Amino acid sequence: MKFAIFTVGLPEFSPKEALSQMRALGYHGIEWRVVDQQPSPDGTPDFWVGNQCTWPLSTFVQDAPQIRSLTEEAGLEMPSVGTYVTCEDLVAVELAMRGVARLGAPQLRVNVPRYDGSMTYMHMRERSLGQYRAVVELAKQYGVRALIEIHMGNLTPSASAAAAFLSDFDPRYVGVIHDAGNMVYEGYEQYRLGLEVLGPYLAHVHLKNAQWTPIGTRGDGSTEWKASWAPISKGIVDMTALFRALRAVKYDGWVSFEDFSTEQPLVERIRDNLDYIKRVAQNT
Repeated sequence: MKFAIFTVGLPEFSPKEALSQMRALGYHGIEWRVVDQQPSPDGTPDFWVGNQCTWPLSTFVQDAPQIRSLTEEAGLEMPSVGTYVTCEDLVAVELAMRGVARLGAPQLRVNVPRYDGSMTYMHMRERSLGQYRAVVELAKQYGVRALIEIHMGNLTPSASAAAAFLSDFDPRYVGVIHDAGNMVYEGYEQYRLGLEVLGPYLAHVHLKNAQWTPIGTRGDGSTEWKASWAPISKGIVDMTALFRALRAVKYDGWVSFEDFSTEQPLVERIRDNLDYIKRVAQNT
């Protein structure tokens, strides 16, 4: 397996700083975050706003040669690109794919819509499948692979839901990002079961962890719980079981860290995460 970081998890670093740190620590690749983000209200870099390790989508095509040059000079690969485009916005999808093709990366995240229960699931699913057919045609045109992520709160919160959504599409042009951390929030399935269901659609793995904690009592007297992010080695995800399942399905691709915990300073966090997961991977 090869290890990368999705730069959403490196908000304090500039791209050059990220590449330097990752190379020194022994990472193999970088998954660039690409989105037109809002500035941080107080000027402090955050995962989702003011993230200094993010490239704007609006200038991605123009920036791609510079991004490629910086990455290659650092000796790192680009297994995927973390965009925030969805199948609902084909103009943005095509812009992202143009940039990814120019970058020389093989795949990018093109997500499905969120699901909040305000519309029936089957209606949203059918509409999104129609939109994703157009995404597939664009993927063919630009020679890239479009990935949906297993993610809480959207149409594909589990491996089975993601595999079913993509079942009519050619896995050369579409795939799934497996994310066990997101499945702590919603969509948990036994890891090997989910990986086997994904089959040829398993394209990439995001690695983070999460936990549930009680926050009070509901009106009916039951305990109310809330999910939140946790350090890689301290959450609910059983990393040994996950890597054993990855080995069982002969997955030997990329694992990309997406750690949203903040207990450790950033440099220590990305160093210790890699050391810990390498030990886990070697012992499964």
